[in-house]
Amino acid sequence: MSHDHNHLKEALDTLKQTGVRITPQRHAILEFLIQSMAHPTADDIYKALEGKFPNMSVATVYNNLRVFREVGLVKELTYGDASSRFDFVTTEHYHVICESCGKIVDFHYPGLDEVEQLASHVTGFKISHHRMEIYGECPECHSNKEIH
Repeated sequence: MSHDHNHLKEALDTLKQTGVRITPQRHAILEFLIQSMAHPTADDIYKALEGKFPNMSVATVYNNLRVFREVGLVKELTYGDASSRFDFVTTEHYHVICESCGKIVDFHYPGLDEVEQLASHVTGFKISHHRMEIYGECPECHSNKEIH
């Protein structure tokens, strides 16, 4: 879990530098986001942590996620009309999204960083970020179809 641990340490350092108070709840939410590869919704996070923090509400979770988003630690993913999912920002990565069940899987492809340089060069824009979404069918949904 050392890889997760580094991410948590970096995240906490970022919060300290930006002057955000690190409450036990914030710590727990960050830790959960880092460990969870499934891009949880605020609801998922709330359900996972309500046992530890009985007086925490979904609103608290949202507010904390908003704080994290503002300091750039967390990305809010809105795809279609589903509720927002939150993704801990590590390196640039892309999302492959299943059109049947809505599962989102991370996909790393460092070569695409050049796209930003090219875009900037061609248009003169100062590029802040880009996102790419790839749609398809996850292996589970695909094999379920073949059975029926």
